[in-house]
Amino acid sequence: MVATTSHKQSETDPIAACLQKVKGARFSPLDLLPRRTLVEKLIELVLSGSPVGSGAMKNYLDEMSRVVQAVDTSDLNVVVFGGGSGLSNVVGGDANNAEWRDKPFSGLKTLFPKTKSVVCVTDDGGSTGELLKDLPLIALGDIRHVMVSSIQKTRLVQKYNVRNSLRVAGCLQRLFNYRFTVPPSSVDALLAGFSGDFGLLPPQLGAALRELLDFIFIDPRLKVTLSRPHCLGNLLLAAAIYRQVEPTALKPTSEAMVAGIHWLSELLGCGEESVLPCTTTSAHLNVLYSNGVLVAGESKSSLGRRNAAIDRVFVEFAGEPHVPDGVIEAIGAADLILFAPGSLYTSIIPVMQLPAIPRAIRKNSKALKVLVANLWVQKGETDLVWNDMRRRFHVSDMINAYDRNIPGGVAELFSQVLLLGLQDIPGSILQSYAVEEKVPIFLDRDAVWKQGLLPIEAKIFSESALKHRLVQHDPENLARAMKTLWAVRNHAQREDVVRVAADNGDDAILVCNNRLTPDERLHEFARILEIPMEDAVRKALLALIWNHRDIRRDHFQNVRGVALLGQSDWQRNQQWDRMCSYFDPEDGLIKIREDVFHDPARQELALLVGLGQSLLGNYARDKGMFPIEVEGDRVGQMYMLTLQSSEEWQSFFTPEEVVTYLHLVRMRRMENEDVFTRLVNGEEGFTPPGMLMGLIFAWYLDNSLAAHIEYKMSITRLPGSSLVPEQIKMLERRKQMIAFFRTVVFRHNSPLSS
Repeated sequence: MVATTSHKQSETDPIAACLQKVKGARFSPLDLLPRRTLVEKLIELVLSGSPVGSGAMKNYLDEMSRVVQAVDTSDLNVVVFGGGSGLSNVVGGDANNAEWRDKPFSGLKTLFPKTKSVVCVTDDGGSTGELLKDLPLIALGDIRHVMVSSIQKTRLVQKYNVRNSLRVAGCLQRLFNYRFTVPPSSVDALLAGFSGDFGLLPPQLGAALRELLDFIFIDPRLKVTLSRPHCLGNLLLAAAIYRQVEPTALKPTSEAMVAGIHWLSELLGCGEESVLPCTTTSAHLNVLYSNGVLVAGESKSSLGRRNAAIDRVFVEFAGEPHVPDGVIEAIGAADLILFAPGSLYTSIIPVMQLPAIPRAIRKNSKALKVLVANLWVQKGETDLVWNDMRRRFHVSDMINAYDRNIPGGVAELFSQVLLLGLQDIPGSILQSYAVEEKVPIFLDRDAVWKQGLLPIEAKIFSESALKHRLVQHDPENLARAMKTLWAVRNHAQREDVVRVAADNGDDAILVCNNRLTPDERLHEFARILEIPMEDAVRKALLALIWNHRDIRRDHFQNVRGVALLGQSDWQRNQQWDRMCSYFDPEDGLIKIREDVFHDPARQELALLVGLGQSLLGNYARDKGMFPIEVEGDRVGQMYMLTLQSSEEWQSFFTPEEVVTYLHLVRMRRMENEDVFTRLVNGEEGFTPPGMLMGLIFAWYLDNSLAAHIEYKMSITRLPGSSLVPEQIKMLERRKQMIAFFRTVVFRHNSPLSS
């Protein structure tokens, strides 16, 4: 009778119905863990412990945690891809951070001692860039960074029988990160500013490093590098490489580079072949923006504020790229393949654009493959979404960027995405970051799921850093999360989706050429600039050429020198421009007002404007502005330009290319004549074609230099659907102008530039 009444009550009372379902439901201890999926719950359990105070459920969870953590991963082969701080932090903590010395033995290397790092080598900034000015090497800065992070306690003990490995690791970190700015006269003078104690190192290790230091001062190939500011670890790495080659050899072989890196890794107590360059071929990064601008240089892309989203990137190699055999062998033997966090376009993508590497990853079907997502949006890289600049960057956008920029896409490269759950970060901290314009990359779980990947949120942030209101990956927590992922790998795979390779082709993004290495290019330009100019001007031009890799040797074909003129000697009419720099086709000189050249805020623009103008050469036989009157009233002016005859033509451009340019700057060609005109109404402003060429030349290389052009190009950031017809015409002209500079002025012929 009671049961019947209860049943009838549940049919009419929704609360009773719900209670009946709850009472009859089965409840698992895992349900107490605040995560969605099984693998997320297990990582939560390992990182945070059981949420239950006591009782049977706590016992079940504690046992589960013990079983997972008892899995032995010491013999697993692990390969991690990345560059710079992200890779270093994952492997063993960020060795560029002074606090690393307090806890040097953490990260993947502690739980996975057979970890091997494959490092990106397209960096061209800082000490690495200074080194590339003198030596035909790959970028060494990130390799040095990761190498220090890879130092293992057990190997230091086994190799040198050290008692205080913490102090040894700290001394090595200080030594390899020690930077000097004043050229040292000797090893002792160099070490005078070193804050560490060389005596803390084991005798064998100290003697070997001292020998490397002596080699830097003795070997003429390396001694020249001491005239520039450097990070000492980069020089030690270069010395280890050059010791592998004959004293007369200027360019180390691929084998010598790999051998030198491995030798120094072994010396420092890192794992066997623990640090590998992705390639031993000199390479640099090219970035194509959504507005059509394509520029070279990794440091330039990371520092630039283009006000346009990155569309694509690709690596350009100085010849056929060589991937060391050890890289392919390590990938083939890997049990776990990990993509470290870092700059989206400058860490993972350059490595994956070596077709042999993604092919090897896809061929290894037994490995667990995981992408560790970035935490924060990076200005200049991920602050804008290439196909929708009105919204913020999400995890799915990051994956799409990989898919579009890696030969064959991300199919079979990774199946899981490990990321930090923002719900674990106090809102007050996120708000303080927002005030600093630092925005997290949000997880759009459904979109990532539809991409065929398994998103895994976990507390992989540093608790200690959080106390100082800092949010960053914690190497120890990340390593424990990866161990858990490995332990439960058979329970954390998606079987419902099979990704197909992207249709961008296996080798579609690979660009090889016979360009000079950075040091060879700089020396070549030094020879080109052996023309009349002051030493200060020559030095400034060489710095300009180094910073702007897109400047070509033939851009100087019309330049016979550079002249600095005092204000009293400056005779140029400033009615139409006040740049105080221009190219004079009469004598082939770039002329700059002296006070402008010596103004750091104006020097670079002045040089670029003059160089850009020089490309036109003597294209104009006559040019001038003529008044237009109607019934005695002046209503405007007519700018008229007559092209130079073919017999006298001296220009970087062909006559046809100049005609194209003049049309783009809205000059009208008179019928059957080489005469071009432009009507200037009333008091309307006007920029002559030569000056405009110089300004756009400077803007293309660095838009922050030429605000005069940036405001004109800002229309390229607007969605086309919101423009009126006249604006649509203007937008098309801007796009055509950018395409002209990309394909004609800078001769970019890459598969992404058309």
